[in-house]
Amino acid sequence: QLQLVESGGGLVQPGGSLRLACEASGFTLDFYAIGWFRQAPGKEREGVPWIGSSDGSTYYANSAEARFTISRDNAKNTVYLQMNNLKPEDTAVYYCAADPRLITTVQAMCVSHFEYNYWGQGTQVTVSS
Repeated sequence: QLQLVESGGGLVQPGGSLRLACEASGFTLDFYAIGWFRQAPGKEREGVPWIGSSDGSTYYANSAEARFTISRDNAKNTVYLQMNNLKPEDTAVYYCAADPRLITTVQAMCVSHFEYNYWGQGTQVTVSS
């Protein structure tokens, strides 16, 4: 059974940091591009960063650039999202997602989140003082 499981969310003060993890089971994560998405209450789900499969290329949404870093550890079948200098507007449920059709970063970032068939359950990130 193909499964993605996120972890690492929590409550953090503005300016703080969190590292989210997305662990895969049932398939080899490095074969696919991975996207991190987030959804705040009353808002649409939005893509944050993406990482390609074989070359590890990355792309960041404007909201994440210079503060977030996506990386993968193929030995652990896990993709990470390091988030620094967090702001209250970063508060959301964060999801990782994959799809067998999406291999490169360009493919992953150019499609709607509706194109992704594999999702984790999400992890809550709350940035508040």
